[in-house]
Amino acid sequence: MPDSRSRYSVAIVGAGGVVGHKLVEILEERQFPVERLTLLATARTAGSSLLFRGRPLTIEPAEPERFEGVDIAFFATPAEVSRNLAPEAVRRGAVVIDKSNAYRDDPEAPLVVPEVNGGALRGHKGIIASPNCSTIQMVLVLKPLEDISPLRRVIVSTYQSVSGTGREAVEELRSQSREVLDGRAVEAKVYSRQIAFNLLPHIDDFTPNGYTKEEMKMVTETRKILDRPDLAVTATTVRVPVEVGHSEAVWVETERAIRPEEARAALTRMPGVVVEDDPVRAVYPTPVKAAGRDEVFVGRIRRDLSSERGLVFWIVSDNLRKGAALNAVQIAEALLRGGLV
Repeated sequence: MPDSRSRYSVAIVGAGGVVGHKLVEILEERQFPVERLTLLATARTAGSSLLFRGRPLTIEPAEPERFEGVDIAFFATPAEVSRNLAPEAVRRGAVVIDKSNAYRDDPEAPLVVPEVNGGALRGHKGIIASPNCSTIQMVLVLKPLEDISPLRRVIVSTYQSVSGTGREAVEELRSQSREVLDGRAVEAKVYSRQIAFNLLPHIDDFTPNGYTKEEMKMVTETRKILDRPDLAVTATTVRVPVEVGHSEAVWVETERAIRPEEARAALTRMPGVVVEDDPVRAVYPTPVKAAGRDEVFVGRIRRDLSSERGLVFWIVSDNLRKGAALNAVQIAEALLRGGLV
């Protein structure tokens, strides 16, 4: 590793949330070279503690002075918190890896999935954005196809788990499921409607063009990560009664036809991707199997009957791991390998 140091001071902002918890877990799992770990959060969760390497660490209030001496700061916070505190961390010498949508559209901030566009980290200016969970798993599968033949069009429908909203949403799914099974009235607090035994085609706010912000994230982020600003992308995002794991049905059209077996071979070689595609034996990805796994799983790879140059496939990934915490940690690992901290 080019950097002469072997261990680093790391901070996690938003340590009290589900992604913050997962960041602590993954830093320990992957033996990230942490010398000092500082856990930060808003007043609501400050004061609680998390275990790291067998030691309890207290979550402290997220204040600018807490970033003194920090080398890498992970932000797993709402966008407004990132906008307020990330520049403070950078001013004090930290590199920020932000999981919110605060900087994803910022031309000064690279938007990175390391296996896809890790080279974008070179020349960073202190803040690096990690993409939306649903975008991450899709671009990992799109990139090998783009390398075979340029993409002309991408259509995606997502089936996103409630953990993408947070711990309260997971608890709401569980409580509503009990209420429905017991024949009691269902109370909805986190979502606008009942999520148990239901589907909601509504993730984030609606925009004037009729798409939700979540859907527009998939459009703009896919274009930026693949460096295809004019790529035709459209999305419909749906919340489903699954605790962990986002699933996606994806249709693509390419400049030249890609045979399904050609796509399978390319995807098998892609780091971070696992092909599970034998429908005759009922082999295909599901969120239950993907939960707790780092890989992005792809299956149901087949020709699009409506387009001579089209392919259709099904993607599943743990949205809390590769879709959030793991991708952020992999960005940090890439920064260290490149001597960019």
